[in-house]
Amino acid sequence: MTTATKLILIAALILSIILPFGYYLIGEKNRKRYKTTIGVNAFFFFGAFALASVMMLGGPQVHAADAADTASLSTGLGYIAAALVTGLSCIGGGIAVASAASAALGALSEDSSILGKSLIFVGLAEGVCLYGLIISFMILGSL
Repeated sequence: MTTATKLILIAALILSIILPFGYYLIGEKNRKRYKTTIGVNAFFFFGAFALASVMMLGGPQVHAADAADTASLSTGLGYIAAALVTGLSCIGGGIAVASAASAALGALSEDSSILGKSLIFVGLAEGVCLYGLIISFMILGSL
Protein backbone atom coordinates (compact mmCIF):
# COMPACT_ATOMS: atom_id res chain seq x y z
CA MET A 1 0.00 0.00 0.00
CA THR A 2 1.46 3.34 -0.97
CA THR A 3 1.75 6.36 1.27
CA ALA A 4 -0.96 8.25 -0.63
CA THR A 5 -3.51 5.48 -0.14
CA LYS A 6 -2.64 5.24 3.54
CA LEU A 7 -3.22 8.99 3.89
CA ILE A 8 -6.56 8.70 2.08
CA LEU A 9 -7.69 5.90 4.42
CA ILE A 10 -6.59 7.84 7.50
CA ALA A 11 -8.41 10.94 6.26
CA ALA A 12 -11.59 8.90 5.63
CA LEU A 13 -11.47 7.45 9.13
CA ILE A 14 -10.92 10.87 10.69
CA LEU A 15 -13.78 12.30 8.62
CA SER A 16 -16.00 9.44 9.82
CA ILE A 17 -15.55 10.81 13.33
CA ILE A 18 -15.51 14.57 12.73
CA LEU A 19 -18.35 14.96 10.20
CA PRO A 20 -21.08 13.19 12.21
CA PHE A 21 -20.28 15.08 15.39
CA GLY A 22 -20.12 18.33 13.47
CA TYR A 23 -23.53 17.66 11.97
CA TYR A 24 -24.87 16.64 15.36
CA LEU A 25 -23.62 19.81 17.06
CA ILE A 26 -24.27 22.32 14.28
CA GLY A 27 -27.33 20.79 12.57
CA GLU A 28 -30.89 21.64 13.40
CA LYS A 29 -32.17 20.25 16.67
CA ASN A 30 -34.62 17.49 15.82
CA ARG A 31 -34.83 13.73 16.12
CA LYS A 32 -33.81 13.15 12.50
CA ARG A 33 -30.27 14.34 13.18
CA TYR A 34 -29.51 11.19 15.21
CA LYS A 35 -30.23 8.93 12.26
CA THR A 36 -28.31 11.17 9.89
CA THR A 37 -25.33 11.27 12.25
CA ILE A 38 -25.20 7.49 12.52
CA GLY A 39 -25.71 7.11 8.78
CA VAL A 40 -22.82 9.44 7.90
CA ASN A 41 -20.57 7.72 10.44
CA ALA A 42 -21.44 4.25 9.11
CA PHE A 43 -20.97 5.38 5.49
CA PHE A 44 -17.47 6.75 6.04
CA PHE A 45 -16.32 4.00 8.40
CA PHE A 46 -17.53 1.04 6.35
CA GLY A 47 -16.45 2.75 3.15
CA ALA A 48 -12.92 3.12 4.50
CA PHE A 49 -13.04 -0.46 5.76
CA ALA A 50 -14.13 -1.80 2.37
CA LEU A 51 -11.50 0.26 0.57
CA ALA A 52 -8.77 -0.97 2.90
CA SER A 53 -9.90 -4.57 2.46
CA VAL A 54 -9.83 -4.31 -1.31
CA MET A 55 -6.39 -2.72 -1.25
CA MET A 56 -4.92 -5.27 1.12
CA LEU A 57 -6.44 -8.37 -0.51
CA GLY A 58 -6.04 -7.19 -4.09
CA GLY A 59 -2.43 -6.05 -3.83
CA PRO A 60 0.55 -7.73 -5.43
CA GLN A 61 1.24 -11.23 -4.16
CA VAL A 62 4.63 -11.65 -2.53
CA HIS A 63 5.91 -15.20 -2.59
CA ALA A 64 8.50 -16.09 0.03
CA ALA A 65 10.88 -19.00 -0.27
CA ASP A 66 9.74 -20.50 3.02
CA ALA A 67 5.97 -20.90 3.33
CA ALA A 68 6.17 -21.39 7.11
CA ASP A 69 7.40 -17.84 7.66
CA THR A 70 4.51 -16.13 5.90
CA ALA A 71 0.81 -16.28 6.68
CA SER A 72 -1.35 -17.25 3.75
CA LEU A 73 -4.61 -15.66 2.73
CA SER A 74 -6.59 -18.56 4.14
CA THR A 75 -5.03 -18.07 7.57
CA GLY A 76 -5.93 -14.38 7.55
CA LEU A 77 -9.48 -15.10 6.45
CA GLY A 78 -9.71 -17.75 9.19
CA TYR A 79 -8.80 -15.15 11.79
CA ILE A 80 -11.37 -12.75 10.35
CA ALA A 81 -14.00 -15.53 10.46
CA ALA A 82 -13.20 -16.33 14.09
CA ALA A 83 -13.44 -12.65 15.02
CA LEU A 84 -16.77 -12.26 13.21
CA VAL A 85 -18.23 -15.37 14.84
CA THR A 86 -17.24 -14.22 18.30
CA GLY A 87 -18.28 -10.61 17.82
CA LEU A 88 -21.62 -11.20 16.16
CA SER A 89 -22.66 -13.98 18.53
CA CYS A 90 -21.83 -11.78 21.51
CA ILE A 91 -23.80 -8.87 20.07
CA GLY A 92 -26.77 -11.15 19.41
CA GLY A 93 -26.49 -12.68 22.87
CA GLY A 94 -26.35 -9.24 24.45
CA ILE A 95 -29.51 -8.18 22.66
CA ALA A 96 -31.25 -11.41 23.70
CA VAL A 97 -30.14 -11.08 27.34
CA ALA A 98 -31.32 -7.47 27.43
CA SER A 99 -34.79 -8.48 26.26
CA ALA A 100 -35.05 -11.62 28.37
CA ALA A 101 -33.68 -10.04 31.55
CA SER A 102 -35.97 -7.02 31.38
CA ALA A 103 -38.98 -9.25 30.78
CA ALA A 104 -37.89 -11.53 33.62
CA LEU A 105 -37.58 -8.61 36.02
CA GLY A 106 -41.03 -7.38 35.04
CA ALA A 107 -42.51 -10.84 35.55
CA LEU A 108 -40.71 -11.25 38.89
CA SER A 109 -42.27 -8.07 40.16
CA GLU A 110 -45.69 -9.62 39.49
CA ASP A 111 -45.01 -13.14 40.79
CA SER A 112 -41.81 -14.17 42.57
CA SER A 113 -42.41 -17.90 42.10
CA ILE A 114 -41.23 -17.83 38.46
CA LEU A 115 -37.59 -17.03 39.25
CA GLY A 116 -36.34 -20.42 38.04
CA LYS A 117 -38.16 -20.24 34.71
CA SER A 118 -36.93 -16.74 34.03
CA LEU A 119 -33.32 -17.68 34.84
CA ILE A 120 -33.54 -20.51 32.31
CA PHE A 121 -34.54 -18.10 29.54
CA VAL A 122 -31.76 -15.67 30.43
CA GLY A 123 -29.28 -18.56 30.52
CA LEU A 124 -30.40 -19.74 27.08
CA ALA A 125 -29.80 -16.27 25.71
CA GLU A 126 -26.29 -16.26 27.18
CA GLY A 127 -25.66 -19.64 25.59
CA VAL A 128 -25.58 -18.01 22.16
CA CYS A 129 -22.36 -16.23 23.13
CA LEU A 130 -20.78 -19.44 24.35
CA TYR A 131 -21.69 -21.29 21.16
CA GLY A 132 -20.05 -18.54 19.09
CA LEU A 133 -16.94 -18.72 21.25
CA ILE A 134 -16.75 -22.51 20.84
CA ILE A 135 -17.08 -22.19 17.06
CA SER A 136 -14.32 -19.57 16.96
CA PHE A 137 -12.05 -21.90 18.95
CA MET A 138 -12.82 -24.63 16.43
CA ILE A 139 -11.93 -22.30 13.57
CA LEU A 140 -8.68 -21.23 15.25
CA GLY A 141 -7.81 -24.86 15.98
CA SER A 142 -8.10 -25.78 12.32
CA LEU A 143 -5.68 -23.07 11.13
